[in-house]
Amino acid sequence: MAERILEVCAFNIQSSIIAEKAGAYRVELCDNPVEGGTTPSYGAIKQTRDKISIKLYPIIRPRAGNYSYDDYEFEILKDDIKICKELGCDGISIGVQLIDGEIDKERFKKIIELAYPMGVTCNRAFDAAPDPFKALEDIIECGCERVLTSGQAIGAPDAGVLLGKLVTQANGRIIIMPGAGVRSSNLKKLIEESGATEYHSSARKIFPNPMSFANPLISDFGNVYIADENELKSMLAVLHQ
Repeated sequence: MAERILEVCAFNIQSSIIAEKAGAYRVELCDNPVEGGTTPSYGAIKQTRDKISIKLYPIIRPRAGNYSYDDYEFEILKDDIKICKELGCDGISIGVQLIDGEIDKERFKKIIELAYPMGVTCNRAFDAAPDPFKALEDIIECGCERVLTSGQAIGAPDAGVLLGKLVTQANGRIIIMPGAGVRSSNLKKLIEESGATEYHSSARKIFPNPMSFANPLISDFGNVYIADENELKSMLAVLHQ
């Protein structure tokens, strides 16, 4: 049986360091957790690459919303991919759709060619496609190495059966990596239902505001999220059973 591994969705360098310390295999580095993750800054990628030795896959997503990009945004994607390559990242997490929701195979193939020799994970653009089984074949055709998916549900633990069907369909041609809502409390059942070998979780918790003063009239600070090291270790313990 293949070893099961954990990818941590990290929203800052601190979470990336915690992920490595806990024993994670790979970090997907993102910004903007409330919007589902957008491209981290050059500085965030550079400093994280300098500080961790495990695999690093920044998300390449210039904005929230859908994954159908205009020509300006596609040029942004390409520039950010080049930056990741220059900074020594191991891969990227990215997705592109046509206006009808189908996978944009033409652009995806260009992305994978540009990213080489980095690996490419198809992010949850897959979950926004109308037919997951067709989308999987399209992504395999493009040359992606894995798909991050919740099984087109709010959370992967709600779609274990569908994820299992995708793993069967993939038949070793691509990795199916369940993610979204994955915690140590639901991981065992998800493993049993899906049969996947890679899993994705942020294991995030709100980091308390350390400021000694905060203006109560200002409400646009948002929250800082940090990876919970104990939760990550609990997840890894389940994965290694």
